[in-house]
Amino acid sequence: MLGNFDSRANYEKTLKEAGYVSRLEATQETYDRIGFMSGLEVHQQLLTTKKLFCHCPAGIYHDDDEFDAEIIRHMRPTLSELGEYDGTALMEFKTRKEIIYRIKNITTCTYEIDDTPPFPINREALEISIKLALMCKMNIVGEVHITRKQYLDGSIPTGFQRTAIVGVGGEIPLKNRKVRLMQLSVEEDSCREISDIGHVRVYKTDRLGMPLIETVTYPDMKNPNEVKEACDYIRFLNRSSGLVRTGIGASRQDVNVSCRGGTRVEIKGVSHTKWIPELTHNEVFRQWSLLLIRNKLLQSVQQPDLWKIEEVQVKNDDISALFPDLAHFAQQGFQFHAIRLPGFRGILSHFTQPGRVFADEISDRLKVIACIEKPNMQHAEEIFHPMTLEQIRYLESILKIGEQDSFLLLWGPQDDIPTALETVEERCKLAFKGVPPETRKSFPNGTTMFERVLPGPDRMYPDTDSAPIPLSSAYIESLKKDLPEDVFERMKKMKEWGIGEHLFTYILSKNLFPLLEEISNLLSIPPKWIGHFLGQFLKYVEGHYKKGFGFNYHKIKELFVFLRNEKIDEELAYKILPVLYEHPQMDFHSILTTIGFKRTSQDELMEKIRILIGKFHPSKRASAEDKVNWVLGQIRYQALGNVKLTLLAKTVIKEILGHE
Repeated sequence: MLGNFDSRANYEKTLKEAGYVSRLEATQETYDRIGFMSGLEVHQQLLTTKKLFCHCPAGIYHDDDEFDAEIIRHMRPTLSELGEYDGTALMEFKTRKEIIYRIKNITTCTYEIDDTPPFPINREALEISIKLALMCKMNIVGEVHITRKQYLDGSIPTGFQRTAIVGVGGEIPLKNRKVRLMQLSVEEDSCREISDIGHVRVYKTDRLGMPLIETVTYPDMKNPNEVKEACDYIRFLNRSSGLVRTGIGASRQDVNVSCRGGTRVEIKGVSHTKWIPELTHNEVFRQWSLLLIRNKLLQSVQQPDLWKIEEVQVKNDDISALFPDLAHFAQQGFQFHAIRLPGFRGILSHFTQPGRVFADEISDRLKVIACIEKPNMQHAEEIFHPMTLEQIRYLESILKIGEQDSFLLLWGPQDDIPTALETVEERCKLAFKGVPPETRKSFPNGTTMFERVLPGPDRMYPDTDSAPIPLSSAYIESLKKDLPEDVFERMKKMKEWGIGEHLFTYILSKNLFPLLEEISNLLSIPPKWIGHFLGQFLKYVEGHYKKGFGFNYHKIKELFVFLRNEKIDEELAYKILPVLYEHPQMDFHSILTTIGFKRTSQDELMEKIRILIGKFHPSKRASAEDKVNWVLGQIRYQALGNVKLTLLAKTVIKEILGHE
């Protein structure tokens, strides 16, 4: 029976069956073998003063505990124009969620709860989205038609989002291929989720209704690194316009992944592009593993269409006696149900993701759909906290477990048990089909969990409150005249200038290229030097110092202009920038005093160099190089800003060799 089943060995065995290798070990051949395909939906907030369909200000945020009022809502699905319900809406309705919105008066109005019709679309936002579509080499639509996209998770109080396609077609270049773009839409942003525990979900509404664009690619990426490269390029392109918001939450992406024989799975709301390679790698292997599970189940279960669970309620007294770790749930009045899974032996401990198994697929859905917080179940094939032999024998006896069966024990509030039982059976039945289409939540370690059923076309319908907006050819042509340089051309220039490619991501993501070019052209400083200063040292400063109020990147140009006017070498910027970053209101002369800079003439430096050379007391093994390095180390900070350090090094070498 299952008491002798080695779950850890089964996990290791199925991991090998899936052919799993770490991302660092994987090659293109690895991804070709399992048919890796991926596409993107990149969201970027637009830099407008007002929201998309009302006159509330955009870009004002508040802390989690700051709000003027709360509104409570319960969502329910509605029929589409074809008289059908969207699967996602039905799933969300099962959760019986109470949605709480925390509202600040300054950023919210009655439009956002559908008590007021929408204003005409924000023309500033529409113009920016058209420009960004043109930068993607898209075909601009002749008329903008606003539609409604149903959302029942509560992220939008009205239950729908207004959205409109602006451009179609287009492409972006990668190192090894071009990626086709499907469309670019302008739409309303959603609320920010604060918490989601049990049947209560809490949102903030400050972000709600802000204009953003969604750029959608075809599934042209053939490996995880290409997905990140494409996402970075789209984000660089958006930021190069200078017309989008930056900062935490201003840009996020959904990543669509599938393998050969699988289906589209959407990894929702990936915050950082650096997560993308690990997430897509693990997701494609998760799907590959689910296909292996399907094949095994179809071999062990003769009539999958008739398959169903068998469940028995377990008395709370028996739980307290046999499962001491679960006694506190019994004391809370939770119900316990043992469930037999015919033909599922070895499936619950089957590898799906690193450190995760098929049982997690069930447990995740119990949390999301039945709203039973984890831990919400134990199963016969636990790896890390296995049941005792006595516990297994007890559950086997009441469930009449066969040689090919497995089982689990779930618990939760009485009102949630019917949904929980239905959820277990539904997820197990989906295992016979392979990969269920769904959206999944991402984690920094590269794993994901179920979030909701993947929406279908039934969620979209026309917005009868908004008239079509014609776009004339003359208007579109006028917008083409004011577009920034192509991102690919900027990359090409930086490569020609000798700037390291590892610095491109930071420079382009922060839209620092125009600043780099402006400083170089204005002050005749080599672009390679400026590129490394911005791409390497500025990045270091932002990661190690606290940003002061009022700092912006134009301050850096002011810094270099000041140094040129004062006839101070630009290398002193390395000492000035950390102070400027933390105290942007401080004038430059005060910063010079703070860092202890003193003007020193060439003659004074030469005299100090000669004195230091005379003071050097070498050991027996000291070389001329050791002497040079020691002198440079002593004189460097006095020389910084007064003379170029490369010239200083040549001077010291010449002096030392002249004395040798």
